[in-house]
Amino acid sequence: MPRCNTEAMNLHLAEIAAQIAPGAHAALLVDQAGWHLSGRLVMPPNITLIPLPAKCPELNPQENVWQFLRDNWLSNRIFKSYDDVVDHCCEAWNNLVDQPWRIMSIGLRNWAHGS
Repeated sequence: MPRCNTEAMNLHLAEIAAQIAPGAHAALLVDQAGWHLSGRLVMPPNITLIPLPAKCPELNPQENVWQFLRDNWLSNRIFKSYDDVVDHCCEAWNNLVDQPWRIMSIGLRNWAHGS
């Protein structure tokens, strides 16, 4: 999506809701971006949003994924156009998706698994 806003979040929630097994319920961790907590969200009945505390990126593994993508495939570039940005981001994402072990290691939180 070209923008992060409530409309995009509503489409995202609807897609997630459609993928949840019948009778199951999803809990989604979200940061406190305005579009994640907007009063205009259309919340599917099979999803609950759990907002993370403000200013705590260490609790959000996705922040580490973005940093990994930037550090490894998206930094030190000059993009020619919006389409060039999208193409490079898609290529970086596909590179990462081909490495599920890397995604697991980026998102792992030792404190969440006990000692």
